[in-house]
Amino acid sequence: MSSPESPLLRSPLNDSHLVLGAKMIPFAGWEMPVQYTGIVQEHHAVRKAVGVFDISHMGQFLVRGADAASFLNRALTNDVAKLEVGQGQYSLLLNEAGGVMDDLILYRTRDDEFFLVVNASKIAEDWGQLTQLKHNEESVTLANLSDLSAGLAIQGPRSRAVFDRVFGTSLVFPEHNTIVVSADASGTFWLCGTGYTGEEGFEFFMPATEGRAWFEKIIAAVREEGGTVCGLGARDTLRLEMGYPLNGNDLAPDKTPLQAGLGFFVAMDKPDFVGKAALVSQKAQGLPSRLVAFQMKGATPPPRPHYPVVVQGSPVGEVASGTQSPSLGIGIGMAYLPAEVAKVGQSIEIEIRGRCFPAEIVKKPFYRKSS
Repeated sequence: MSSPESPLLRSPLNDSHLVLGAKMIPFAGWEMPVQYTGIVQEHHAVRKAVGVFDISHMGQFLVRGADAASFLNRALTNDVAKLEVGQGQYSLLLNEAGGVMDDLILYRTRDDEFFLVVNASKIAEDWGQLTQLKHNEESVTLANLSDLSAGLAIQGPRSRAVFDRVFGTSLVFPEHNTIVVSADASGTFWLCGTGYTGEEGFEFFMPATEGRAWFEKIIAAVREEGGTVCGLGARDTLRLEMGYPLNGNDLAPDKTPLQAGLGFFVAMDKPDFVGKAALVSQKAQGLPSRLVAFQMKGATPPPRPHYPVVVQGSPVGEVASGTQSPSLGIGIGMAYLPAEVAKVGQSIEIEIRGRCFPAEIVKKPFYRKSS
């Protein structure tokens, strides 16, 4: 929550959003565009053509030094040693109880250098955790680039065409989980091959002073490919259709990555990392709850966060994330439920404004290309 003492932060692209007629809302301490022409229209543009999102609110850290890899392996869940230069991976930053502080992407840009992209609401907390974990005798330096950078995400089946229009043959399109680093007189640029929508695309981080010019150039290319500029509303419906978690909704300090179904990104065979002991214990004792995907049955109001989940008349949890899927035309969501009912095919109900509506636990993702 913001307060009079902590005004909302603004993206380097804020003036551009206002010119484009964006509806602005508070998000993770920032004033950000939730939509321009409409969430559903922007959602379909990404699924069918291409969209561009402002992601300047996200944080970027550089970790350098001879001990950078071993330091990050101690701090994060995934195995950094598996990364070749130019490759990236999804990972998590945990507390000692094994709960998720943040989920992030890191890329190996050199043998001794890593570029991390973290969630906007967690920049200060992540930075505090990493600086606290660093030992004085380690050859590791940390740099927080978050206030100096702007970022864009270009997503959709026409994203490669947009890339070609903008960069020509001067740069190579970053394939999935890879990074391309470039530099000129104005600074360093990072092109990352990830995405939060289930579509092909790339992220582009640049010096904040260069952000507006690049935004305008990319918007022009996106429109030439039949796409549009998009806000956080479409970003949320797109990611939820894929079953991707949102920190603060589906990931939390009192829930482990094992409960969230993210065990694939936890290298339990590493000698040690923050939270490992708690995960070993939880795995031995059994998970108290699991994050499941559910789909509403028939015509119902859309599920929203914190709506009660009911099984055989008794509340068993609450919705973590929920929305009306523009692609499927039905309500979808995720919730932490007791392990004994957290099974695909289980019938549940979602209580919406005092009435219970039927739903069913399903496999992720909700949306597939053949849908």
